[in-house]
Amino acid sequence: MRVARSLAHHGMKFRKAPRKTVTEASQTFSFTRRAMVLGGLQGGVGALLAARMTWISVAENEKYQLLAESNRVNLTLIPPRRGWIIDRHGRPIANNRTDFRVDIIPDRLADKDATVASLAKLLALAPEDVEKIHEQLEKAAGFQPVQVSDNLTYEQYAAVSVRLSELPGVAPSQGFSRFYPAGASVGHLIGYVGTASAEEYKERKDPLLITPGYKIGKDGLERSFDKALTGTPGAKRVEVTARGKIVRELTTRSDTPGKTLQLTIDAGLQEYAGRRLGTQSGSVVVIDCSNGDVLAMASMPSFDPNSFSDGIGSLEWEMLSQDDHVPLRNKALRGLYPPGSTVKPMVALALLEAGIPASDRVSCGGAMRVGNTLFHCHKRRGHGALDMRGAIAQSCDIYFYTMALRIGMEPIAAMARRLGMGQQFDLPFPSQSYGTVPDPAWKMKKYNEKWQAYDTVNATIGQGYMLANPLQLAVMAARLATGRMLTPNFLMGAKRTPAASLGASAEHLFTIREAMSAVVNGGGTGGAGRMTIPGVLLAGKTGTAQVRRITMAERRAGVRRDASLPFKLRDHALFQGFAPFDNPRYAVGCILEHGGHTIRNQDSAPIASDTLSYLFDPQKATEKLVELEKTWGGTPAERMAAQMAAFRVQKGLETALTPDQMNAANATVAAVANASTPSANESNAAEEQD
Repeated sequence: MRVARSLAHHGMKFRKAPRKTVTEASQTFSFTRRAMVLGGLQGGVGALLAARMTWISVAENEKYQLLAESNRVNLTLIPPRRGWIIDRHGRPIANNRTDFRVDIIPDRLADKDATVASLAKLLALAPEDVEKIHEQLEKAAGFQPVQVSDNLTYEQYAAVSVRLSELPGVAPSQGFSRFYPAGASVGHLIGYVGTASAEEYKERKDPLLITPGYKIGKDGLERSFDKALTGTPGAKRVEVTARGKIVRELTTRSDTPGKTLQLTIDAGLQEYAGRRLGTQSGSVVVIDCSNGDVLAMASMPSFDPNSFSDGIGSLEWEMLSQDDHVPLRNKALRGLYPPGSTVKPMVALALLEAGIPASDRVSCGGAMRVGNTLFHCHKRRGHGALDMRGAIAQSCDIYFYTMALRIGMEPIAAMARRLGMGQQFDLPFPSQSYGTVPDPAWKMKKYNEKWQAYDTVNATIGQGYMLANPLQLAVMAARLATGRMLTPNFLMGAKRTPAASLGASAEHLFTIREAMSAVVNGGGTGGAGRMTIPGVLLAGKTGTAQVRRITMAERRAGVRRDASLPFKLRDHALFQGFAPFDNPRYAVGCILEHGGHTIRNQDSAPIASDTLSYLFDPQKATEKLVELEKTWGGTPAERMAAQMAAFRVQKGLETALTPDQMNAANATVAAVANASTPSANESNAAEEQD
């Protein structure tokens, strides 16, 4: 500013810039240039749009055709029919039946509570069923179907179908459901099927897993052979409106059923064995002595696989979980028990191979001191002088204590393994327990302790560390009966190598078999198991596995025998054997958890004997069983129904039992009461059992 003022003061002036002249030509040029830029931009955008439209209509034509088709056409998978499981004679053990069902797809629900309430009214659902549906809806992934009900009548199915517009998320369907004709008798053998979990879907990413009505094997053989039993799904294309209403069915591709699985099991024998166990908690296994085929493997009490496959309710699950007879455990494969005196024929065979003559006698006075411990015989008054045959027949502990200490534990343990004890069999089941055959090396490795004489004494009568399951007991009987190392097999037509020889002399095996016959038919401890089939003799060996000694305080209070103890403290009752004695065809193993030899007609020897008698005369065996069942509350299904009804009353869900349920419940209670108050004859029989 100062410079400007100074210049002005001296008379100097600035010249103004000349104004630019705007002509019509310059305006036209400017407009044309801007129009060209804008036109170029518009052309570029248009070219991009044209290119994108060309890409969509040509390169991605198939993709968008499919998307358009999916808006108009709904593709639904049809669950494949599961392959049947049949027995050795072709009779179904697990098959499929046509049914109507209703499921809920959580993702599609608009009002969960209102929808469930409407379905409960339409289908007359019980309160616990409604509660189960709510629980499953809370746990299920959004895409995972939740079963509302199956085995519906057509009227119920139709009532839901005509109201689908009012029930978003509800999916009625017609298909096939798994059915087990024998019910609980095959629960642990076959297993069950169920809806795939969210974890299983995430792992496999198979859309079939979230298709309503589709189920996979969850346990037992259903799980082991799930891939073979699962067929190929079908598909159905239907035209729908924007709201999902079906306009018409376009095409349907039928499903392909899964493969049929044939077992070595005899379905009639399997059901009979399950029923013959009565109110006991235990297992029966029957093996074909010609090839090792398993003809029956029953574990009772059990669960009804039909309930599990339909989606077991929380109330039934609670009842099964609280049952002290443990119906949810497969006792045949996963139950481990001290084998008790059933191992005495095995020990005797080891004695013979070690060079001890069968004629050598031992005097039993009722007790024997080993170190600073007094070991008793089961017969407190003693047996007197006995040879090997008499010791097996009378189950004399003192004989086996004495003889086992002569040869030591190693040859006994070796013989136990040759007869299948502690052996891991190649079986088509998800899990099994293998038991224990103890010896000095095992104890050192397990406990870092030396083997003692009292360990040999305990092991030689099947106590102490020795453990086995019912299947191993049956295998031991089969190998003693045949002299061959038979292995159990469950699949018809399975490739097997011929069983190798046991390596025992025919003379030694005859001595053992003859002694086992005396157990049942010669005044031994197993007389209650004598068979009533003309010309058929059962050979076997009874056993008692002590759960806990009766304390001196309990004895002073009047507790003398298992019948006076709570169920869980009673001894296990066992039996292993084969028939016919002179030409063995079938072998059997039976273990009763806490059976205690307290109910004569539900003891291990009679149960094993009657089960084998079914193979020789099914009609006679069944007639006997029907009469017996009248005394202990009916068939397993009838007793389970009575138990469930009583549990509902206990929970306050019902006020009283029906007359039939009351009769069944009373009969079951009476059977249990008989165990607590055995007759004098039964008490004497229990004293002689070992």
